[in-house]
Amino acid sequence: MTTYLYATGAILLLANAGVGTWCILRGPTSADRMLAAEMITTSAIAVLLLLSIVSDQSALVDVALLFALLAAVAMANFVTRTWTLLRDDKDTREEAGHD
Repeated sequence: MTTYLYATGAILLLANAGVGTWCILRGPTSADRMLAAEMITTSAIAVLLLLSIVSDQSALVDVALLFALLAAVAMANFVTRTWTLLRDDKDTREEAGHD
């Protein structure tokens, strides 16, 4: 019975990842795409944790933790680069006399 519950959870999480993929392809801005990528990563982490429970392999927990760490680093990198680009764009507009 619990195996079916885990399988249902995994299917729902994979469907969530599919919606995230669709958002990446359709997202109007890069921020929307990054949030969709974070959603996919979160779903993948949850699926790995479910697989860890079902298969009784503790190594999958380590892989899930690694994915979580990489997702945090990717988000921090995205925010840093975006703020730098926005600041450079603002400086360029001020130099050109546009507000």
